Amino acid sequence: MKVAIVTDSNSGITQKQGKEAGIYVVPMPFMMDGEMYYEDISLSQQEFYEKLESGADISTSQPSPGDLMDLWNELLKEYDAIVHIPMSSGLSSSCQTAIMLAEDYEGKVFVVNNQRISVTQRQSVLDAKEMADQGISPQAIKEKLEETKMDSTIYITLDTLEYLKKGGRITPAAALLGSFLRIKPVLTIQGEKLDAFAKARTMKQAKAMMIAAIKKDMDERFNDPNGAMTHMAVVHSDSLEAAQEFKRELQELFPETGEIHVDHLSLSVSCHIGPGALAVTCTKKLNL
Repeated sequence: MKVAIVTDSNSGITQKQGKEAGIYVVPMPFMMDGEMYYEDISLSQQEFYEKLESGADISTSQPSPGDLMDLWNELLKEYDAIVHIPMSSGLSSSCQTAIMLAEDYEGKVFVVNNQRISVTQRQSVLDAKEMADQGISPQAIKEKLEETKMDSTIYITLDTLEYLKKGGRITPAAALLGSFLRIKPVLTIQGEKLDAFAKARTMKQAKAMMIAAIKKDMDERFNDPNGAMTHMAVVHSDSLEAAQEFKRELQELFPETGEIHVDHLSLSVSCHIGPGALAVTCTKKLNL
């Protein structure tokens, strides 16, 4: 059976990387000052952050049903089935839309709802491609990814509370107090939602908190204290130098985890948290 793997640009997989890997990437749309842009098509990382910091009115959207169905229809001329891996249903309605649309495809489109975002979503996509290349059925790929949905963890610290305030996720008073006290909030994604985890006064303290949290998860949740069976990644929003430094620190602490992947944070998330954010993620390796 020939199975196509489809994801969206929230995975961090660029159009170029997708083509090289044989993965189809749906660009996420953004409305910016009344104009529609598409990630990695008509909107680059640099352009996004320039507009964000200039105070542009930016809102996220989801791929149009028509665009998604056009892609699926085109792929089904060449493939027997499609495994579609969108961003977490807890962070976007695009997953539910895809599930609804797939009902009209008579069992040829399998939408994975495994609560992943950014590099954890990317890992699911790479795992799905590997399984498809091994001849595993699309139904089995979907089941495996959903069974292991909680085998990942994300901790992220922000440089500013301004963008959470803009998006209505905290009150202006809380943002002002946080800025005055120079608080660096540490957030976490465990499954569906982005939740508060801890508060730090400095980036150094925030990183120490995230490292302690990752260690605890690897010890207690993944039963992999040395990281030998875990994919680790560092993601950032327009702060590559800080991310590379954090990678070096983590690489020394977890030498058995292999090469730590460094990537940009999804623009859909960056839109709400702003530049200067830094995150560490772990995803348990699938037993394929």
